[in-house]
Amino acid sequence: MRLIPCTEEAHAGTILAILNDAIVTSTALYDYKPRTPEQMAGWFATKRANGFPVIGAVDDDGRLLGFASYGTFRAFPAYKYTVEHSVYVDAADRGKGLGRTLLEAIVAEAQAREVHVLVGAIDAQNAGSIALHERLGFEHAGTVRQAGFKFGRWLDVAFYQRILATPAEPVDG
Repeated sequence: MRLIPCTEEAHAGTILAILNDAIVTSTALYDYKPRTPEQMAGWFATKRANGFPVIGAVDDDGRLLGFASYGTFRAFPAYKYTVEHSVYVDAADRGKGLGRTLLEAIVAEAQAREVHVLVGAIDAQNAGSIALHERLGFEHAGTVRQAGFKFGRWLDVAFYQRILATPAEPVDG
């Protein structure tokens, strides 16, 4: 397994499949309907326009096993040093430590790009993701109860954050 930067041309289809599986089988995403290729194109366009990384884990044959990325936390200028990250692993490749590898990689990328805070919005019942975040230094920052409704029940979303030492010299404006 190795880490690579994902591109729309090479990886959009597999990322879309991984996301759509999470949408229809889990509460990892609070979407109802699978996303379309057009939505995936927009997702990649937003990543490119904002300089947000998309890191993939591939096997020796180049098959994408999972990915991590981050994006805008909130669309107000003073949040410019805070991002919301996500990590997804193909269902066939879960339980092999890829989530940890990808989360460590996105944290390292955030540090290199002088991000100050990473935020993960995690379904409060997702004990595996919560444990992973806690092992990597993320702390519980709050839970919004009944924030979503999916699969016939209310869902609580827990926010986990990790504060980084970067940037060395933050600026207003």
